[in-house]
Amino acid sequence: MAVDPRSCQLPSNRVIPEFGEVNVKRGPSGTVVQFLMRPTMQGAKKEGWQTGVALDASYSMRNWYGRGMQGKVPPEIMADYERRGLVVEKVIDGRNVKRMQPAAHEDAVRRGLMRPTENLVQPLARNFIGLLAERLDEDGGTTVVYWACGDGSKVEVLGDFTAAQCRTLELRGPIEFGAGTRLLPAVKYFAERFADANKGIYVFLADGAFEDLAEVKRYTTQLARAIANEKRNPIKCVVVGVGNQIDTNQLAELDDLDTGTDVDIWDHKIAAEMRGLTDIFAELVNDNEIVAPWAKAYDPTGKLVKRFTTGLPAKATIRLPPGSAFFDLELANKRIRQPLVVSGT
Repeated sequence: MAVDPRSCQLPSNRVIPEFGEVNVKRGPSGTVVQFLMRPTMQGAKKEGWQTGVALDASYSMRNWYGRGMQGKVPPEIMADYERRGLVVEKVIDGRNVKRMQPAAHEDAVRRGLMRPTENLVQPLARNFIGLLAERLDEDGGTTVVYWACGDGSKVEVLGDFTAAQCRTLELRGPIEFGAGTRLLPAVKYFAERFADANKGIYVFLADGAFEDLAEVKRYTTQLARAIANEKRNPIKCVVVGVGNQIDTNQLAELDDLDTGTDVDIWDHKIAAEMRGLTDIFAELVNDNEIVAPWAKAYDPTGKLVKRFTTGLPAKATIRLPPGSAFFDLELANKRIRQPLVVSGT
């Protein structure tokens, strides 16, 4: 295990249970650590939250919805399909892709060469929808949409669903999977539909890169400034990366976006690294909340680096020596250790 030299948000599965999130900035003069205590979300339904889940519907997600086929068609059979006009070429996500037509799929399935993919989105999405509807949403119903539909910029609205309804909610993808991946329309949909909500949290499932990242960053900056100037109420957007094509650099860019204000709109998680669904609540902490009557932070040598004599806030920052591999936090009734290292780095 080696010290991670980068400035980063630690993967969720590297964060101890007491913390919701840990951010590390390393430099030659020291290591700055910001840690957020894990929010309990008790009484959150009384705070006027509106919630939403946006599901990536770009073409690359077809397999994830159980709408693709897996298996291998021998070259000679594929050549026969092409001769019979059962294979067409289309531009999908900026690439030329050969697509088998339904008749070819049916024939390949009949021959035992292919089978439908498993719907992996549905159980994950149901869990997110149910959690938000049950734990947060003021009305008890979470709004669900597909995004990146059609030309990649369309939003398809499914409706509002309670925790009970989402247990049987069928999520097999949009009417038309997208030829591109534009995030901004989905962000604007939630921000504008629930502009008068007291608070809002919206979760975006995504499997790849965003074509309109610059536009999303500009719009986010506008939102943050409006919130900072009390011209609109706060919102939180959490993008959850799924699959192995995730552009982690883009997710980090959104998460770390400097809007020139103290408003932090974006958070990001990687599905495979999440400890549980409630990790999406990591940044929903009240900066003024005191979670323990006192606390002390220690560096790896055991030296006291910060004393919280008037109480430990839900969000706190400490400074450690350069290259620190962990820190200890002593609370009123226990002492906990948070590693600051990532395996394989």
